[in-house]
Order: sequence, then C-alpha cells, then structure tokens
Amino acid sequence: MASPMDLLRSTMDLLRSKLSRVRIPEPTNRIYKQECCVSFDTPKSEGGLFIDMNTFLAFGKEFVGWNFEKTGNPVYLHIKQTKKLVSEDRPLKKPTLLAIGIDGGFDNGEPEYEEAYSIVILPEYISLPFPSVELPEKVRLAVDAILLSEGAERKEQVAAWVADKKKVSPYAADLLQIDNGVVVPPSGWKCAKCDKTENLWLNLTDGMILCGRRNWDGTGGNNHAVEHYKETGYPLAVKLGTITVDLEGADVFSYPEDESVLDPHLAQHLAFFGIDFSSLQKTEMTTAERELDQNTNFDWNRIQESGQEVEPLFGPGYTGLVNLGNSCYMAATMQVVFSTHFFCTRYYMHQSLKLAFERAPADPTVDLNMQLTKLAHGLLSGKYSVPVPEKDDDANVSKGSKQEGIRPRMFKAVIAASHPEFSTMRQQDALEFFQHFLDQVERAHAGNPEDPSRSFKFGIEDRILCPSGKVTFSRRLDNILSLNIPLHEATNKAELEAFYKLKAEKVSEGKEVSSDEIVRPRVPLEACLANFSAPEEVQDFYSSALKSKTTAIKTAGLTSFPDYLVLHMRKFVMEEGWVPKKLDVYIDVPDVINISHMRSNGLQPGEELLPEVAEDEVGSKKLVANEDIVTQLVSMGFNYLHCQKAAIRTLNAGVEEAMNWLLTHMDDADIDIPISEADVTPPTASFTVDQSKVDTLVSFGFPEEIARKALKASGGDIEKATDWIFSNPDASASSDVNATTSNSTSSPSDAGLPDGGGRYKLIGLVSHIGTSTHCGHYVAHILKDGRWVIFNDDKVGASVSPPKDMGYLYFFERLNS
Repeated sequence: MASPMDLLRSTMDLLRSKLSRVRIPEPTNRIYKQECCVSFDTPKSEGGLFIDMNTFLAFGKEFVGWNFEKTGNPVYLHIKQTKKLVSEDRPLKKPTLLAIGIDGGFDNGEPEYEEAYSIVILPEYISLPFPSVELPEKVRLAVDAILLSEGAERKEQVAAWVADKKKVSPYAADLLQIDNGVVVPPSGWKCAKCDKTENLWLNLTDGMILCGRRNWDGTGGNNHAVEHYKETGYPLAVKLGTITVDLEGADVFSYPEDESVLDPHLAQHLAFFGIDFSSLQKTEMTTAERELDQNTNFDWNRIQESGQEVEPLFGPGYTGLVNLGNSCYMAATMQVVFSTHFFCTRYYMHQSLKLAFERAPADPTVDLNMQLTKLAHGLLSGKYSVPVPEKDDDANVSKGSKQEGIRPRMFKAVIAASHPEFSTMRQQDALEFFQHFLDQVERAHAGNPEDPSRSFKFGIEDRILCPSGKVTFSRRLDNILSLNIPLHEATNKAELEAFYKLKAEKVSEGKEVSSDEIVRPRVPLEACLANFSAPEEVQDFYSSALKSKTTAIKTAGLTSFPDYLVLHMRKFVMEEGWVPKKLDVYIDVPDVINISHMRSNGLQPGEELLPEVAEDEVGSKKLVANEDIVTQLVSMGFNYLHCQKAAIRTLNAGVEEAMNWLLTHMDDADIDIPISEADVTPPTASFTVDQSKVDTLVSFGFPEEIARKALKASGGDIEKATDWIFSNPDASASSDVNATTSNSTSSPSDAGLPDGGGRYKLIGLVSHIGTSTHCGHYVAHILKDGRWVIFNDDKVGASVSPPKDMGYLYFFERLNS
C-alpha cells in the first residue's frame, strides 16, 4: 500500500502534468467566483463552487463535469463558504438610499462567511489543500491572483454604484450659455450628426444634441458629443432621458473632469433651452428620500401588501429574485414572463441546462440563450425556493418563512449589454425593459418559429375614412397595447367633487389632506379600451378622391389577437414645460375581458379604397409648407427658410416631426439653398420603387409599407429614405396600401402571428409606486394554481389583496373557446 507521502507525490506529479492548462489571470481577465455560470450555485451551496483555472469561469458541483467534457480543462480552484456565528445584537443602520444590499441602502441581513479552498483535478476529483508550499508556484500565483481579484459579478455592481457618487462640478457656477435660439423639445431627439436616437447628450452651452461615446464592442454612440467638446471646449452635457423631477438624479457629465458630476444650477441651465422647471419646488428631501418616506404611505404599503399576514410560498414557480440594487423593474417583469406557457416551454420544459451549455459559446455568461435557460431553471425548478431559518425581523413574516432566492446578475449583464441604461444600478421603466427584452429574444431567434416573444405580438390597423366615403389603411406590429386613461369617464364623480371641495377648504386653512381622505378617480378598463378604438379626427388629410385637404376620421383596431395581451396604462404624462406628472388614478380591471369588438376587418363589401395620386396632379398639387408649423418653429428661434424646408420634407406631418428633421439636418450643405421645384413636387404612384432598395430598408427592421413610402418621398435614395423614416416616426403607409392588401384581415407583416378569440383572463400585473417610472418600486402579482401570488423581489407569498386597480402593466392570457 502506498504511503501518504507517495500519494501526495503522485498527485503533485499529476498536477504538474496539467500546468499547461493553468493560467495566471491578467488584470483585464474577468474572473467569476461568486456564481456558477449555468446555475445559481454559489460558494455557499452544498457542493461549493469550482473556478476553471484556465477560463476563470465558475461552476457548481453538479455542472463542473460538463465544463471538463466541453473544454478538457482539468484544474479547478474549489471555494466553499460556511456561515460564521454573529452576535444577535448587531446594530442595524438606518437606510438613506432607496436601494437594497448596498452602502446606504436597506440592510439585507447578509451573514458573514468563512472560506475554505482546495485545488481539484478532474475527472477523478482529486483534491489538494490550499494554501500549501507543496503546490507548484504557477498554481499558487494563479490562486492568489484569483482570490485577490474582485469578482466580475461584484466588480460590475460596485462600479455602477460608485459612478453615482458625484461631486459638484466647478464648471457649473459660471457656465457660459450661448443664446442661439435653440429650444429643446420634450421628445423625439436625434443626434445632430448621425442617426442615433439613444444615448444622446445635450450640451449645456450651445444646446447641441449629440450621441455619446462608442463602446469597445461597437455599441453606444459615435463619439459626437465628446468630439464636440474637443472642438469647442464647452464643458458640461446632460444625458437626455435621465432628467426627472429629481434634478440630482440627472446624468450630467463634465468633459474636462471626465466624470459624472452634479450641477447645482441645472434647472437654470435647462430653462435656458426651454426645459422649464420653474413650477417645481425644491424640497429638503431628494426623490430617493421621499420614496423612502413613502414606505409608510398607503399606496406603497398596498402594492407590497405590507401589514398583511402573507403566507410564504415555496417550491417550483415560487422562487424570488434578489434585488441587485434598484432591479425590481426587472424582477417583477421576468416573474410574469416566466409564468407564461411559451417562455416556460422554450427555456425550461424543452431545453435542459446541459443542452444550453453545449450550444453556448466559449463564455456562456454572455450568451442570452444560456442565461435565459439558467434563469428559467432557477425560477421554475424549485431548487432555490426553500425556507431559510432566521430571526423574526418582520412583523408580518414568521420565523423561517423567507427564502434566499436567486440573483440574476449574469442575465442582467447580458440583457443590458445592448442598452446602456439597463446596465446601470438606477431604477428603470418596467415597460421599456419588457419591450427591450422581447426585442432581444426576437433578434436571437431570427425568425425561428420557437420564438416565444411572438406570443405577445399582434397587428394594429388604422382605418382612415375620407368625407368622400372612401377609405385607406395602414398597419403595424406591436407587443404592447398602450392605453390612454380618459379621466372624464370616472365612475365616482360625486365623491371626487366632494373631495376637491374638501381639499380646497383645507388648503385655504393651511392644512394638508390626510392619506385616508384622498379620493382618486376610478376609471373602468373598458373605457380605456373604448378610447383606443374611438373615432379620431385627422386634420389636413389630403384626399386623392376630393383632390384637396380635408378632415378625415381615423379608427384603430387589431388585425390579430395574441396569445398574451399586455396592456400598458399611460399613467405618466409630460405636461407643458417638461413637467412630468403621474396620473393619480385607479383602474377597475375585471378578471375576464372581451376585445372581440376591437378586431379590424379591413376593406368591407361596398367600401372603396382611396385612389393613388394621379400623375397629372403632380404639377397642380405642389407641396406647400404648413404655415402653422413654420410659425411655431420660427418662434423657437429657427431660420424661416429652414422651417419651410422641414415642414415640406416631413410632408407637414407636424411640429415635432419637423423639429426632428431640423435637428438632424441643421448642418446639411444645402440647408440655405432656396426651395427648388424638386422640393415641392410630391411623390406619386407612378414613381417606381426599386425592390432591392425596399429589401435593404426591410433588413434594417422597417416595415415594407413604410420603406416604400420613404423611398417615394426621397426619390429612391436609401440614405434620405432612412432619414425620412426617423423624421416621421408615426408615418402612415396608408397611401401605399393596395386593394389586395387592404381586403384581407391579415397583412404579410402579421402573417403567421398567433390569433384566436377575443376573450382574455387576467393572469398578472406589475404595479409601481413612485413619482416617476425611474424611481420608486415595482411589484408583481401573478395568478398561479388558482390563487394570486405576490412577488416582491425575493419575497414570495399568497396574496391577500392583489391591487388590481393599481397596475402599470396588465398581462392577459387568451381563453380558448
């Protein structure tokens, strides 16, 4: 029998023979040591965590063998954490930030752990202790570097939070602002030097809107904002889309300091360009502090069901998502997504973790399919939904009723890679995240019929009726039905009138209305749906039948009914002067709705399509700039000729469309050249569009009908056609829809989409409390196994009073007849 020394010697010889597969990590290497890349196993898990000492990827005990089979890498650092005993009277700090698990945020009660290390050689799982002087120097250096490094997961999280700790910029106090007549609109921004519509920065000196820096992987912007600084020396810019009531939360960047900063005069600097905050009063508390204060507010408590005896739930489908720091928007959305049949089937029932890992690239942490499969198995398997014994810290949570949940760090990193805002630790809009998520899933499937995002997609058809009795149609695809809230349809008008009277009396007496006295409008969901389909007047509609401008009637309907219908309630509106306002309203939502009456049936028997514009009309029907549009733009300080061109080039679509065109084309070489005959000649039906150019625009993601219209409007120039589409985001392809297309109930663009009856059952809602979608808190309520369940980050329990009237997003599942 071999002695222990002989065994140690032979094991060391085996390890030395594998040294070619061991790497000493460089500072630029991403090292994963907190979480398995194919599961949610951590060093705290029963089997610990195995770090591949060649790729620095981490694997749980159940999965490390898969990595060995795939890569042949045999040497691993094994990390096992065991809980330390901590004094029970450890003091808790009062939170100062609306965040969880970060410095200044809520204490998540995370215990401390002791770590033990060893070197493991596969496939025999031979273990060697660490530290040990007997180990080869290369192994010791590699392990030391791994242990001393900040894990990739933690590095990303810390970096995001540190970036938000900003200092006051010395350039803010005496900032030069040039009066060049620029007035910034509240939406529809575009880089003045390229087509970028995201990651845009407003220079606070001259009002130029330019795109941000290009990332190493080609994403982000085109460096136009920083290049503008290098050319002009204008120091400060604010990121459009981050400006809210809480000005301290706006993303202001100082180019000389090369970091995000605070601008204490931001309100004044924004007002210079027409962004008016004069009606907003500064309070002593920041928005984050106000949101903390709302923990005791009725609405805040209601969406979280605080104070209720919530029965905790565990097992498959009842796994919580730990808050990574303002990530509740993602947690609430993904809980509902993975309660739908098609996402469960695609990423859980029909795809194992091993299959996803085998199909993944060398680094599975950056593969969307792998991370969605990991998330699905984490949420639905029940493996991580088990009670964790603990102290009775919460009045409404009994001892041992909490679960650890899972931390979707890798999924967040992957889904946010193509969207800079979602990669931050700031709160985001759940609606924007949901749409971005579906877009990424659709792109990943590239037309594959297994694409689960198609279960949310449907067609919308706009029908325009001309006074001549003839009609025209335009169609588009969507995955959200966004609904305005008609407050005049409130069912409790008498109570509201009494409340407004009481409020006026209290204000006159210098008193405040208490929360239990507040009465909010109650609007039926049916009224919101009816408002979507209601006839709407279209002013200045050019009728090819009447050969003149007229007022037409537009109605909207759905060309297909999706498997899952998502309704977005437009509770957040932008008032004049860029003042954001949240509608304080309840929506009465029934458990079952029927939208059969909302189906659009296309061209009906006896109806006639509007004719195309005849070629002989071209000479007599020249485009003339709408003087109302021109006057409004001139009042903002723009050149009169430029305004005329903008109105003509956007076919008099509106002030916002013309403004977008102006901002994009201000530096065009021909912007000061007088208007020519070609400028005022409208596109005609006789213009032959090159199909290859149509196909090119379609490959960019534009609908074919819009591509055709854009090419007609731009004389067949692809670049100008692209500009035209971006300058006319709500452009209608109605004049180009032919009789054959209009006579069918589904167009080529929505062919193959799911369709069925119009009866739907409410299966989930995402609620929000806060002054804007970019602060506050999101919670999901989901109908599971015949009962409502609350998903509040990592807390999962049987809902006592689901706040169905407070939803921001409602999820309905079609009922099969």
